Amino acid sequence: MILGAILAGGQSRRFGRDKALAELGGQTLLARAVDALAPLCDAVVVVGRSEAPAPTLPDWPGPGMGPLGGIAAALHHATDAGYDAVLTCAVDSVGVGEGLLADLSPAPAYSADQPVIGLWPASATAILDALLEGDGRRSMRAFAEAIGARAVTLSCPPANINTLEDLAAAERRHGL
Repeated sequence: MILGAILAGGQSRRFGRDKALAELGGQTLLARAVDALAPLCDAVVVVGRSEAPAPTLPDWPGPGMGPLGGIAAALHHATDAGYDAVLTCAVDSVGVGEGLLADLSPAPAYSADQPVIGLWPASATAILDALLEGDGRRSMRAFAEAIGARAVTLSCPPANINTLEDLAAAERRHGL
């Protein structure tokens, strides 16, 4: 069983406002992300927000841990609920294709271009906890290295929307 997790706890500093609620083609980036993962997973959660069009989880062990805090929360939930793996993407990863799960299987694997897009085994929870609680490097790549994850080039690379200009480019690219 695979749990989908949208990482939506970022501060949107470069974007200038709440990126998750920005609209692309009349739909929020958050709703688009949930809709993109739903057909690929047994369930979808949104991490780092209290309100979303799917069940929500707070970052673990608390806010301010970046994407690893979101992944840790999803891994804890997956472990508690009996999921085998967690498929993650950022709220601004527009255009995640149907082949995402095939590209990333078997776990552990992540997108070489956007490491927050990944398929992480639930069994990696303790390793990520140790990384977050330790004094070492807290990065996506450090986590990936610690669990032996493969960097994968996705067959359908999604947009990465960090600025209003990126949003406008995504609108043009998707004909919206």
